[in-house]
Amino acid sequence: MDTSCIPAHVDRYLEYARDVRGLSPNTVEAYRRDLDGFTEFSGRYGVTDVHDVDRKLVRRFSANLSTRGYAPRTIARKVSSVRAFLADEAKRGYIEANPAEGVKQPKIPGSLPRAIPQRALSDVLDRIDGEEPVDLRDRALLEMLYGTGLRVSELASLTVVDVTSGPFVRVRGKGSKDRSIPIPGEAMRATTRYLESGRPSLIQGATDALWIGVRGGGLGPRGVRRVVRARVGSFPHALRHSFATHLLENGADLRSVQDLLGHSELATTQIYTQVTRRHLAETYERSHPRA
Repeated sequence: MDTSCIPAHVDRYLEYARDVRGLSPNTVEAYRRDLDGFTEFSGRYGVTDVHDVDRKLVRRFSANLSTRGYAPRTIARKVSSVRAFLADEAKRGYIEANPAEGVKQPKIPGSLPRAIPQRALSDVLDRIDGEEPVDLRDRALLEMLYGTGLRVSELASLTVVDVTSGPFVRVRGKGSKDRSIPIPGEAMRATTRYLESGRPSLIQGATDALWIGVRGGGLGPRGVRRVVRARVGSFPHALRHSFATHLLENGADLRSVQDLLGHSELATTQIYTQVTRRHLAETYERSHPRA
């Protein structure tokens, strides 16, 4: 394969993203899908060499996605993938400048993360009070997910040692960055019960995975999602949103929440300030006699 052709450069870029930047397999695969789409589109215009990619081609790619009915958010993500790839090409000297720089993105309607109300979520957790191994596992899993704000991949990768070596759980997040998160009392009590009376009945064979499925092996991200869907009627990320929102509603500072969530940029966490402002406005309307 010609080393100047687009696919060769995409492969090198994705290897760097995986091996050096430490991006997750799911993230790398999402980049690959987006960049494969751009490569295929470029070929229709006879562009197979990375040096021949120009701003007009990137604009055409964005316009084509809109014509095909993609949502603005999806278009923005795909174009961002192309921009990041070409920025890396320019940084490494393969091309003189990033031709995607300045290409306008579609306007994306503002959206706020949806948090489950504190009382409703507490009621859901308290209703899981059975003594069957799966009940003990699900209660512990949900308490840990809500109590720590872990991503689903981080939660699924926990081992027994991770939760029994102290009052903090240490996880490796995006970009291979480690962080320590305190384990709340309810989560620790539920996990201890699960380890004593639930996990031994579920496990079959040797594994240090904390969460065990009904077939006796470790419970992966897909299994965690099934538990959350069955028990809460939502997705794991809703509990992560709830974790952050409820902390801020109860007085936590934004920088601490950023550290707990593992966000590299404070701006990523600041979306939750909009949620708490909305909560404050609703509280005012309910409570103030002149509202």
